Amino acid sequence: MSLAQKINTLWRQIATVIAFSCFGIGGALLGLLFPVLNQLTPTAQRQTRARQIIHRIFSYFMRWMRFLGILHWQIEGQERLGRPGQLIIANHPSLLDVVFIMAQIDAPNCVVKGSLWRNPCVAGPVAAAGFIPNDSNEHMIQASVAALAQGDCLIVFPEGTRSTPGQSLQLHRGAATIAIKGAAVLTPVVITISPSTLTKQEKWYKIPPRRFVMTLRVLDDIDPSAYRRSRSDPIAARCLNRDLIDLYTQELNRG
Repeated sequence: MSLAQKINTLWRQIATVIAFSCFGIGGALLGLLFPVLNQLTPTAQRQTRARQIIHRIFSYFMRWMRFLGILHWQIEGQERLGRPGQLIIANHPSLLDVVFIMAQIDAPNCVVKGSLWRNPCVAGPVAAAGFIPNDSNEHMIQASVAALAQGDCLIVFPEGTRSTPGQSLQLHRGAATIAIKGAAVLTPVVITISPSTLTKQEKWYKIPPRRFVMTLRVLDDIDPSAYRRSRSDPIAARCLNRDLIDLYTQELNRG
């Protein structure tokens, strides 16, 4: 490794520690700020305002990480994200996927891990935004269908946790059930990272050998009503989930 490469690696290591430390501290400070903002915002607008703030902060965070030389990104089809009643599903290869996709959409709703409500760094923002916990499958589906009915753009990661490199993709049927029961349109998004980093098996401070590139591709819309015809909801959800697994497997193998 040349001297220039060693300096670059050291800088990216330092920059990564700074970036993620600021992310955690910023989340905790937001938790203290949102109660104050709630007093200044009409009740009906509080969740939307919180989601808009989170979207902007995530957008600034991604740009800052790019400025620091940690990452770069490419996006195809961003203009088709953020429609009312749209269910967006995405694969989950890295720790930054939620931040990356929410940075592209103004005021999105999202299904997130229930454990985040117990995380002091993010519990405040998650609660203020009214995001949907995945602790209970039945409650998650009911809350998601209700969110879509009121015009939210909802993001779901059907894997439920980060992908395991080298293993076949597994999608929980909950996202397909939500699509069948309440989505006006279903939009699959494929996220890839090169070189692989921030996976479930890697600590956040274990940086890759070079600046990594995150790619977000918005695939063609899927009409959930096509699966509802002549099928019960459970059967339609199983068929849709099977087709989604095939679709993602094909798209990820292309890379």
